[in-house]
Amino acid sequence: MTMTVFDRIDEIEALRRRLGERISVLLHGPAGAGKTLLLEHVLPEFPHLLYCPQSSSPQAVFRAIARALARKKDAAMLHALGSRPAGTITAVSLKGIVTKVLRGSGYMIVLDHLNRPSHSMAAVVRELMISCSIPVIAVARSAHMEDAGFVGPLFPDRGDKFAIKNFDPKTARSFVRVVAEEHKLAAENFDELAARIVELSGGNPGAIVRMVKMARMSKYRLGEHVKLAPLYIDFRLQSVKPEPR
Repeated sequence: MTMTVFDRIDEIEALRRRLGERISVLLHGPAGAGKTLLLEHVLPEFPHLLYCPQSSSPQAVFRAIARALARKKDAAMLHALGSRPAGTITAVSLKGIVTKVLRGSGYMIVLDHLNRPSHSMAAVVRELMISCSIPVIAVARSAHMEDAGFVGPLFPDRGDKFAIKNFDPKTARSFVRVVAEEHKLAAENFDELAARIVELSGGNPGAIVRMVKMARMSKYRLGEHVKLAPLYIDFRLQSVKPEPR
C-alpha cells in the first residue's frame, strides 16, 4: 500500500477522538482498506499507545507488549527485565511481568491483525481491558465471528465498533490517478484501465495499488497499451489464493 493516507480525514479524526477518550474499540475493515496505515498515521500522537503488529497468540501479544515497553524505556519494565532480553524469559513469566507493569499505567494497546482469535486470545483481551484497565484497540477484517473470533463479544455495542470501508467509486477513481502518478504509470488506454481497476477492486485501496503496479509490468504491456484481459485474469487468480494460516 502506498504510504500516503488518501481521503481519510473523517476516519482519522474519529480514530483520534476514540484514542483521546481512551475508548476500547473493535477496528474492522476489509484487508487492504488501510486499517494499519491509519493507525501508523496517528500512533506518534499517542506516546502511551503500545502497538502489537501481529496478534496471532497470547504469547505473541505479551512478547510484543514487552518489546514495546522496553522501547519506550518504561522504568517498571526495564527494572523487571534487569539484564535479561525479553526473548529469553518464559511466556508465563513474561505475562506476569507485563500485566503487573500495565496495571494502573495509563497505557493503551493496539492488537493488529487479529485473525479468528481463539478463547485464549479473548481471555487475553478481557484481562487487558478489565483486570489491567487498559483500553484495547482490536483490529480485524470484520466484526463477525469468522474474523474477530471470540474477541467479538467483548465489543457488543455498535459504539464499540469502528469500520474502515473501501472507497466509493468516485474516490476510488481519484485514488487510481494518484497512485498511477506515484508509480509513473502511463497508458494510451488509461481511462479504460482506471475504470476497470475501480470495478475490479471494489474501491479497495490495497487492491488498487496492486493492480497499478501490475499494469506497469512488461507482461501486461503492448507498447503504450495495457492488456486488460491478462491483467484481470491474473489479478483474480491472485485474489482467490488462500491466505496463510
